[in-house]
Amino acid sequence: MESFDVLVQTGTYHLRACSVSEMDNNVYLLTCRSSGAQAVVDAADDVDTIERLVAAGTGSLDLVVTTHQHWDHHRALADLCERYAVRTAAGAEDAAALPVHPDVLVHDGDVLTVGELRLEVIGLRGHTPGSVALALRAPDSPTVLLTGDSLFPGGPGRTTSPQDFTSLMDDLEARVFAVFPDDTVVLPGHGAGTTLGAERPHLAQWRERGW
Repeated sequence: MESFDVLVQTGTYHLRACSVSEMDNNVYLLTCRSSGAQAVVDAADDVDTIERLVAAGTGSLDLVVTTHQHWDHHRALADLCERYAVRTAAGAEDAAALPVHPDVLVHDGDVLTVGELRLEVIGLRGHTPGSVALALRAPDSPTVLLTGDSLFPGGPGRTTSPQDFTSLMDDLEARVFAVFPDDTVVLPGHGAGTTLGAERPHLAQWRERGW
C-alpha cells in the first residue's frame, strides 16, 4: 500500500493528505485516535486513491465535508458515497451545486463531530457564496485550518467581483485573523500550506491590490 503523509499528529488525531488531479487538489483525511472515526475533506478526484487514503487510517469513513461548490473539489464525491455509508456536509449556500445533496447544511459557527473531535465551521463568503473553512483545535498542538480555496499562501482565493473580494477579505479578517493566533496552520485546497503569522503582515497589501 502506498504511504500518505501524516501532516499533523497529536494525542487526539492524525491528519493525512494526498494530492489528486491535474489541478493538484488536496484531499485531507482526519482520524480520531480514540474512536477511529474518520472524515474526508474535499473528495476532489480519483476515488481509488481516496479509498487507499481512508485505508491508510482506520479504514472507516464517517463524514465527507465539501469546502465549496467548484467542480474540481467534488468530482469523486458521488463515487465515494457509493462505496461508503457516509454522512456528507457542505455550506448551505453551495449545496444545490453539488452532485450529492449534503446530509448536513452548515453555516458559520456550526460544529461538525468526528468521533470525539470537533470541526468548527467558518463561513468565508466570496470565493463562492457557501465556502467554508474548518478549524481543528487540539490541546497539544497549534490549531489547524482547512481553508479550501478561500485562503492560500500569499492571499485570498480567487473572486470574480470587487464585492466578492471585499466580502472574502472581511470574513478572513473578522473570522480568521482576528480569532486565531499566529501559529495557526493553514492547509488550503491546492498546494502547500502556511501559517497565519506568515500571512498576517500582508493583509493591507491584499486589500490594496484587490486580489
